[in-house]
Amino acid sequence: MSASAMSAEFDDVPGWTAEAVEQLGERHAIPAACRGSASPAALAWLAEACELAPGIRLLDVGAGAGGPAAWAAERFGVAPILLEPMPAAGRAAVRLFGLPVVAADGRRIPLRTASVDAAWCLGVLCTVRDKAAMLAEIHRVLTLGASLGLLVVLARGPQVLPAPDGNHFPTGGELLGLLTGAGFEVVEQIDQQTGAPLSWTRRAEQVAAVVASRHRTDPAFRLAAHQGERFARLFASGQIAVRLIHAVSRPA
Repeated sequence: MSASAMSAEFDDVPGWTAEAVEQLGERHAIPAACRGSASPAALAWLAEACELAPGIRLLDVGAGAGGPAAWAAERFGVAPILLEPMPAAGRAAVRLFGLPVVAADGRRIPLRTASVDAAWCLGVLCTVRDKAAMLAEIHRVLTLGASLGLLVVLARGPQVLPAPDGNHFPTGGELLGLLTGAGFEVVEQIDQQTGAPLSWTRRAEQVAAVVASRHRTDPAFRLAAHQGERFARLFASGQIAVRLIHAVSRPA
């Protein structure tokens, strides 16, 4: 059940999203491909914290359909490398943005040691059981002193409501321990509070409406929708929250 739900949410839906964007137009691409991963305010905070600049090799771990990486390339001139294990999501990133995609898991990154200038991992850590392994691999491929930008869903206490399938939310203290153990130093962190502007939200919702009209009866669509409903209930009850973190790579 968990694998099916994760595939629906992170593979089927991104593939459908690319099709819908092609119908509606390219201005819908970045908002739609960021849906569920980051808002413009969150991306701007992370980009400034990580001091992104033209030519920086930015690795996006668990990049999905490529929205955040495309946003960073468009606004800061970075050279993105997308790491994405889900095949339809990777194809969607290529289809929408023409970005280079490495089909691999974040716990086994097929890049040379110290070959990346900065890394992002947005909304991904909570979907991984072995978070230490993923953080260690990101640390390995980063140059010394390089920045890691995280968007993480954290548990704010004991969970009464069930978590979406495949999600394992760390507490803030657990995450700090994992980062320190992997060789990272947390520089700054904030709770994400600002939502997206109406113009951004409207375009993302238009794409979602096209996806729903085409795939509403598909079992994968219903699974993904159920995942979203579970997240909404947890956020509404205050049991989880989104945190943005800027950390830097230190000697392991």
